[in-house]
Amino acid sequence: MSKKYEQCVQMLRQLVSGVQGAPYPGDTFDMEVYQIWYEHMQRAAVESFEWLDSNAPEEKTDFNKALKPFFN
Repeated sequence: MSKKYEQCVQMLRQLVSGVQGAPYPGDTFDMEVYQIWYEHMQRAAVESFEWLDSNAPEEKTDFNKALKPFFN
């Protein structure tokens, strides 16, 4: 397995793990737990986006072209 592939897999696992562990806003909702989870997820998402931007730039331009009609 290449190093880039291993990095991508690790980041995706972190994102999925974080989403699966999201606190449910029920009767016993703890804002501190939510804040800790949210900060963790933001860091994982930013790292993943940065990795994609640096390792898949051609896909970024295709993605931008696909989204452009929605914002015009």
